[in-house]
Amino acid sequence: MEGTAAASAGGGGSAPELFTWEFATDPYPAYAWLREHAPVHRTRLPSGVEAWLVTRYGDAKQALADQRLSKNPAHHDEPAHAKGKTGIPGERKAELMTHLLNIDPPDHTRLRRLVSKAFTPRRVAEFAPRVQELTDRLIDQFAERGSADLIHEFAFPLPIYAICDMLGVPREDQDDFRDWAGMMIRHGGGPRGGVARSVKKMRGYLAELIHKKREALPAEPAPGEDLISGLIRASDHGEHLTENEAAAMAFILLFAGFETTVNLIGNGTYALLTHPEERRRLQDSLVRGERGLLETGIEELLRYDGPVELATWRFATEPLTVGGQDIAPGDPVLVVLAAADRDPERFADPDVLDLARRDNQHLGYGHGIHYCLGAPLARLEGQSALATLLTRLPDLRLAADPADLRWRGGLIMRGLRTLPVEFTPTA
Repeated sequence: MEGTAAASAGGGGSAPELFTWEFATDPYPAYAWLREHAPVHRTRLPSGVEAWLVTRYGDAKQALADQRLSKNPAHHDEPAHAKGKTGIPGERKAELMTHLLNIDPPDHTRLRRLVSKAFTPRRVAEFAPRVQELTDRLIDQFAERGSADLIHEFAFPLPIYAICDMLGVPREDQDDFRDWAGMMIRHGGGPRGGVARSVKKMRGYLAELIHKKREALPAEPAPGEDLISGLIRASDHGEHLTENEAAAMAFILLFAGFETTVNLIGNGTYALLTHPEERRRLQDSLVRGERGLLETGIEELLRYDGPVELATWRFATEPLTVGGQDIAPGDPVLVVLAAADRDPERFADPDVLDLARRDNQHLGYGHGIHYCLGAPLARLEGQSALATLLTRLPDLRLAADPADLRWRGGLIMRGLRTLPVEFTPTA
């Protein structure tokens, strides 16, 4: 292991320690070292799995689009001690593996085509009033108090309720989803086995919901039909979507569709609160009724400290070379989006937050055929959340020392555990 890491290091002193709590707080100096000295670096992850980390923008973009890097965990040449330690805990046992993050073409192409209809710009625009309604309702619940934890009271419930509405989860069941999802994003912070149990409960619920919706499905779709009904209709009309595929698809849309947005809102708000000049620029533009800086600003927040630190797992299906490093068949490859999006070879002043940045082809939502399907919805939720917070609570400020904030321990996602804030109470 050490020999492999040293071979990829190429000098420059010893590699920084990765995946510690200190690293989680600010991984960017370590990623800068890797980009310069070991751009494709083999390391042992906390789970015991060994994987290659790809940190430069050009290499990252190449790897994300390389069809020889499969998403299917069946290609992992995994030793016994690493069995089942890639992907989402519990998804194998719950028979939820056949989703977009784990499959390759042609199945990926078929399933993505089915779901993409729900995320067209027009469909997302139709959903905007509901997102605004949810945003205002959540702020109403703490506006009179003068303080809040923006993660638990705002950034977390907003995308949960939004994606539940889009999927067609009845309102009376959405709080159950909120509980299960809360367990899933706590990672190591909850009871042992809690994530897998929540995944299993969600799987059981989705199977039952799919069955109920199939029984009651009208002959013709209504305008704006919910996503689960659309998946059932496709599977009943020759698209060959199995019940397992429908449940796995609903599961991954929920899982991938909420945690990324929780972190976009949380990380984005934190970045604005710790960069007062940029925050003031944005507030002034919103007061003037302008949207341009909000739109470029969301892209910059995605680049600067985005919600997805590492792209999801890929596995080499044949020998290949990335960034001058030979990778063997079966090896896991993790593209470090957070490192690529701070690459000075691609972005001018990459460590500076500039909400007006124009040349911003960040990789925050991936690249290639696995580009995030829900990106339009996440952008809508992020814009609605930040604009409404800054407009309704104009003197919003951190209620904790940044050094005391804790980031969630996890491999793929990057997000705060809590974000305590204060503001002048409003009626």
